[in-house]
Amino acid sequence: MRPAARPAVVSLNGSRGAADGPAVPMSPQELAESAVRAVAAGAGEVLVHPRTPCGRESLSPRVVGPVLEVLRGAGVGVPLSVPASIGAEPDPAERRARVGAWTVLPDRAVVHFAEPGAAALALALLERGVAVDAVVPLAGPAGPEPLERLRSWLTRLPSAGAEHVRVAADFTGARTDAPFAAAGPASGAGHQGQVGPLAGWWGSAPGGVLVFGRDGASWPALRLAARCGAAARTGVGDVLHLPDGRSARSNAELVAAARELLPREA
Repeated sequence: MRPAARPAVVSLNGSRGAADGPAVPMSPQELAESAVRAVAAGAGEVLVHPRTPCGRESLSPRVVGPVLEVLRGAGVGVPLSVPASIGAEPDPAERRARVGAWTVLPDRAVVHFAEPGAAALALALLERGVAVDAVVPLAGPAGPEPLERLRSWLTRLPSAGAEHVRVAADFTGARTDAPFAAAGPASGAGHQGQVGPLAGWWGSAPGGVLVFGRDGASWPALRLAARCGAAARTGVGDVLHLPDGRSARSNAELVAAARELLPREA
């Protein structure tokens, strides 16, 4: 029996810009139109990187609020996420201050546990009623420390808070062909490669697991999510090509291709 379906999350823009091609929505109106089409194609959540008119990522309430209002005003009825990361504000204390000043709240926020101040930022978001996607890279110079930092922080959270924290596993650069990828969450043995550190959490993380990868890691990561029943993320913020190598024309096209890989809802 195939695992139960989980939400498909669309990353509308990520760190992309106009130079990355016409599939990347730029203005708030373009983001809203792209989100509506992506939801119609099957996206259950929307991740948007709010930007100033000059294209800089920002956590300012004057930037985040209007973008969320445009998306919701356009009829995007699924949960909306924004990133709260170094890319938008380098200083950890200032990131917390910006989050505390938000007047329009997203449903979720993305916090990178490889960045300084992540635990305090995630707690500040939870206290405001914003769920957290806690990103842990499964490859790269940070090594296993972000995952261990997240484990330690979650053990100190009340269970009611931990249920609002989803582990977001970034497979960029990691081995998605390890035996664990095929074995799925029920297997407790044979974990190898860089997937292994997450194996003990798969299927037992209180808030669930989201899987994604960027560029060449994107489709292998989605195939892993399909085998294991995890939530999966796609969109031009992560990848600009379809599984067959053709350039994607829109977020909706990427979501439709991802939904073909994911288990169907019962």
